[in-house]
Amino acid sequence: MTTLEINVDILREFERGLDPQHPERSKIPARVLGYGEISTVFAIQVEGLRDLAFKRLPIFYTMEEMEKYQAIYEEYNRLLEEEIGLRLPPHGYAAFCTDAGCPIFYIIQKQLPYPSIGHHALHLLPPEAVLVLVRRALQELRKVWDFNRRQDRLQVAIDGQISNWSIDGFDADNPRIDEGISLFYMDTSTPLFRIQGVEQLDPELFLRSAPPFLVWIMRLLFLPDVMNRYYDFHQVVVDLVANFYKEQRPDLIPDLVRVVNDFFTREAAELGVKPIEEKEVRSYYREDALIWSLYLSMRKVDRFLRTRLLHREYPYILPEKIKR
Repeated sequence: MTTLEINVDILREFERGLDPQHPERSKIPARVLGYGEISTVFAIQVEGLRDLAFKRLPIFYTMEEMEKYQAIYEEYNRLLEEEIGLRLPPHGYAAFCTDAGCPIFYIIQKQLPYPSIGHHALHLLPPEAVLVLVRRALQELRKVWDFNRRQDRLQVAIDGQISNWSIDGFDADNPRIDEGISLFYMDTSTPLFRIQGVEQLDPELFLRSAPPFLVWIMRLLFLPDVMNRYYDFHQVVVDLVANFYKEQRPDLIPDLVRVVNDFFTREAAELGVKPIEEKEVRSYYREDALIWSLYLSMRKVDRFLRTRLLHREYPYILPEKIKR
């Protein structure tokens, strides 16, 4: 495991001058690297923090909550890397209280080359190479379910979206890959694993960034699905393939479905995973896109109410629009 150490004092100074609505206008400027559905990844443009990627989690009410998350985050990284055998980028974290006494947690990773990240690489690679990339991601994901099959106490979940993988040594000027490529897995900010069937991550943390007027319906209808889907290899792969709609490559989906089902039949037959279907992928994406589009719209309403009407701080960095 390669851990990163940084100067936390510089990060504290960044936090003091952060403008969440316009991070590029912060006292120490930040450049957004990518938006997820809930959190944002950014680079901080100051000596001592360059070449790193940061994910900021302002979701904790107490230091005890943050310390518990920290322990779960560390264990999840250890499980993925040491027990399961995935490659993670050099990584670390910083945890401290802001000047106002609010706990803040920063996940830190070595910044990987932009073109090497799956959802960028797929626009550079020829179609047959994209299929190779997805097969390699499936082979890496299989390690998680092989691990889970060997356990009677511990079960690990993972989000396998193509944007969570990076191709080691990828050359954007000569975008060719083969079956021997090595992948990094990057998304460890939602450390989901169960011990004796009990989720170790507090599910309520998922709701902290939601507008107050949506919390009850998300807790009732949405949260159980989010917590469960990443333990199911079939659903994880449906989500992976459906994401190609978001990446504007629906033309690849028929071939991806064939690659996935061939993988389940030949390489992972002993796991007994049900094949996926194109109509299932399409239906899943339509529902998922609708939910997340609505969620982002409501977060923007919440931001407007807090900042413009109540004159309060809104701590989250939101994208203006996510192309779907």
